[in-house]
Amino acid sequence: MTTREFGSYEEFWPYYVAMHSRAATRWVHLAGTLTGLAVTAYGLARGRKRYLAALPLFGYGTAWPAHFLIEGNNPATFGHPAWSLRGDAAMIRMMLAGRDAELAAIAEKWLADNP
Repeated sequence: MTTREFGSYEEFWPYYVAMHSRAATRWVHLAGTLTGLAVTAYGLARGRKRYLAALPLFGYGTAWPAHFLIEGNNPATFGHPAWSLRGDAAMIRMMLAGRDAELAAIAEKWLADNP
């Protein structure tokens, strides 16, 4: 697997979105992350610290297979873990704000410019 190099998060962002070019991949990420957050919040509210593991288990446990099975690529987190976490949060915020079409356009442009 070849890891792309980026000089900044701003340069990385369109690539991150392009690695989520299919709507199904983005929605699986959203579902996994929000489920993980909900289970983690429930656990913390109940004083069960072991539920903290829910966030990475649900988040990565749904996202990574989506890359292999839906997108046909490797997760960007393998090469850029911190920026990928930031990108995931930004992508989910945009989706929750109803801006999924904007994400699709960012992905389409990056893929057209980087065959």
